[in-house]
Amino acid sequence: MGAGMGDLVNLKQFRKRAARDRSEQDAAANRARFGRSKSEREREDARDQRARELLDQHHIDGGEAS
Repeated sequence: MGAGMGDLVNLKQFRKRAARDRSEQDAAANRARFGRSKSEREREDARDQRARELLDQHHIDGGEAS
């Protein structure tokens, strides 16, 4: 029976499956690039704020700095 005949493929289902796979790959790339938890974002924001405050403490008010 299976002499030379291939399996039938529904192209609509094949395209949908391919689109889902591509979408999953894109989502995985975005999670790797942008995925940070809320606590990680807050910790980084606090660290940045602290660095800005330390820098501002060394700012010289008044005339020009030479």
